[in-house]
Amino acid sequence: MSKKSVAQEKKRILIVDDHPMMRQGLAQLIGAEPDLAACGEAENAERALDMIGVLKPDIVLADISLPGKNGLELIKCFQAIQPNLPILVISMHDESLYAERVLRAGGRGYIMKQEGGKKLMLAIRQVLDGKIYVSEKMAADILEIFSGRRAGTESSPVEKLTDREFEVFQLLGQGKGTRDIAEKLHLSIKTVEVHRANIKAKLNLKSSPELIRYAVRWSESQGAGS
Repeated sequence: MSKKSVAQEKKRILIVDDHPMMRQGLAQLIGAEPDLAACGEAENAERALDMIGVLKPDIVLADISLPGKNGLELIKCFQAIQPNLPILVISMHDESLYAERVLRAGGRGYIMKQEGGKKLMLAIRQVLDGKIYVSEKMAADILEIFSGRRAGTESSPVEKLTDREFEVFQLLGQGKGTRDIAEKLHLSIKTVEVHRANIKAKLNLKSSPELIRYAVRWSESQGAGS
């Protein structure tokens, strides 16, 4: 087999992360594998969406925390444009917060950044093989949830929030006001206020100051905003 045909057989990976050093590190890791190649890098969701039609990747490796559209929104956009394109999320955030949301949005796997190169390559190949990748512990939880034996994880009331409410809640925890949130998420102020009211009801909070305090404490406990 010629070198050219070997190169053509490599699975093409689009890397989406807003940190240049992270993108470069992932590209180097992927480039060292005989069957994988980094075909492009994007710093945000908009750039990634522009690139998929041109680069035609076999898989997208995306962070959940992106400027503008976040990783969950990106997955939903990819699903609308190219439903069969597998997406593996790589994130610093604990998988108990996001893995279920990622799979429900249409992602094919979730791996935390601290897992290291070997596990990441395993995850990439597993997703390319048509399977789902999450940690063993998370797999057991998700199987129970998706099989209907459990309505949802009960570890935090925050998990009752929809994806959009969760976004608003995170931004409240980062000290953002209603107008800032509306601009960042491209929503009307009235819509953000509706989300805030729904969040208060779901978290059983009585007032806006109580909601802000709760969101800030939650954000600090998760190391969010980084």
